Amino acid sequence: MTSIGTGYDLSASTYSPDGRIFQVEYANKAVENSGTAIGLRVKGGVILAVEKLVHSKLLVPGANRRIQTVDRHIGMATAGLLADGRHLANKARDESSNYRQEYRTPPPLKSLADRLGLYVQAYTLYSSVRPFGISTILGAVDKNGPSLYVIEPSGVFYGYHGAAVGKGRQLAKTELEKLDLASISMRQAVLDAARIIYLVHDDAKEKEFELEMSWIGDETNGLHLPVPKDLFDEAEKKAKEALETFE
Repeated sequence: MTSIGTGYDLSASTYSPDGRIFQVEYANKAVENSGTAIGLRVKGGVILAVEKLVHSKLLVPGANRRIQTVDRHIGMATAGLLADGRHLANKARDESSNYRQEYRTPPPLKSLADRLGLYVQAYTLYSSVRPFGISTILGAVDKNGPSLYVIEPSGVFYGYHGAAVGKGRQLAKTELEKLDLASISMRQAVLDAARIIYLVHDDAKEKEFELEMSWIGDETNGLHLPVPKDLFDEAEKKAKEALETFE
C-alpha cells in the first residue's frame, strides 16, 4: 500500500496506514544529499573525517565546520542540514556540562549518546516540530576506552567500530569493512580516512569539497583535536595518489 501524497506526510506525529512516518524518511533524504562523514574506532582512539561540499568559490575556507568539539574528550561530525548540526552540538555541550556538574566526572560517551538520542526522538513525536535532518557521529575516549556512536534522525543510536553517513555511505562502509580497525594505529587510520573520503567524493567530482579531520586518543592525550597540519597534508597527498592509482 502506498501512502505518498495522501496527507500522511504533513505531520511528524502521523503514521501512514503501513506504519511509516514520512517526515523521518524525508529527514533521512536530507542526510543522503549531504557530504559523507565517517568515524573510525581504532586501537589507540577515534578518527573523524568529513567531506564538506563547497557550494560557492566565495566561501571562506574553514568556515561552517561540520566537525565540532562537544567536550574536551568528545568530538562530533554531522551529515545533513548544517544548522541542525550546530543546534545538536550546542545541546550536546549542555548535556555534557550538566553531567560534569552533577557527577563531577567527564561524561561517558554512551550516556551522552543516550541523552541526545532521546532528544532527537522527541522531535518525531509532535506535530509542532520536525525531525532533525542530520545523522550524527560521536567519538570519544573515556573510562571505557575508545567509543563511537551514530545517532539517526529517528533517535535510534548504535555503537560502531567504523561508521559512515551521508551521500557516499555505502562505498565508505565497504572500504571500512576492509580495514582491520582493531589493530591499526591512529596515524594509519588518518591516512585511511582521507583515502576513503577522496574515494567517495570521486562520484561527485564536479563539486568542490574540503576535507575535515580530527582525532581523539593516545596521540592527543585523550583530547579532541584537529589532525596536525603535517599529517593532514601527508594524508591528502597519499589519498590523491591512491585515487589516481584506483582510476
